[in-house]
Amino acid sequence: MRRLTRALLFDLDGTLADTAPDLAAAINRVRADRDLPALPLSELRPHVSSGARGMIRAAFGLGPQDEGYAPLAEAFLAHYARALCVHTRLFDGMAELLERLDAAGIAWGIVTNKQSRFTDPLVEALGLHRRARCVISGDSAPRPKPAPDPLLLACQRATVDPRDGLYVGDDERDVIAGKAAGMGTVAVTYGYLGVDVPIERWGADTIIDHPGELVGLAGIERSVRDTMGT
Repeated sequence: MRRLTRALLFDLDGTLADTAPDLAAAINRVRADRDLPALPLSELRPHVSSGARGMIRAAFGLGPQDEGYAPLAEAFLAHYARALCVHTRLFDGMAELLERLDAAGIAWGIVTNKQSRFTDPLVEALGLHRRARCVISGDSAPRPKPAPDPLLLACQRATVDPRDGLYVGDDERDVIAGKAAGMGTVAVTYGYLGVDVPIERWGADTIIDHPGELVGLAGIERSVRDTMGT
């Protein structure tokens, strides 16, 4: 049995916040610049957790190894930087979950592969920068996920033993990173999930359909009751 949970760490895109509308808008602006029609959000959404690489693959069929990829990536990131929190919102139930964690004194933080030049203004725009115990970006640690480095750094900054924490994500690499860091892992079905490996095969300790389900995991519900006197 795992020890009492003292911290929850969240992936950002597709787990904590629904960033797909703004990322899709950015890649569609790149297409418009090249006189191409916009793609529907439903077609782009599964690729969001793979960042620029995933969006460009979905919109142009190119990867980092292909000629022409680099200027597309540069244009995409420039468009995104100018409008990164227009339609982005916390997922339904996430705000209430964070309030309950705050009330119970359970630390929570954000660990994402998004670069800090995008993460920091986005987290501030969402009003979470003063509440999160730590915010770790893709350029905060020597190696990004699926390496455990960002999660270990987050636990260090949150002063929490990784064995006492849960990492929550919507991509297989989140589970790989969490397990490598010695944390419990939770995969969310409401996220973007990618297009390669089904969520049931990621090997997460738990799969949930809604943020509220995290309250009942690993003693969190008991901690909240004890603190709130309910």
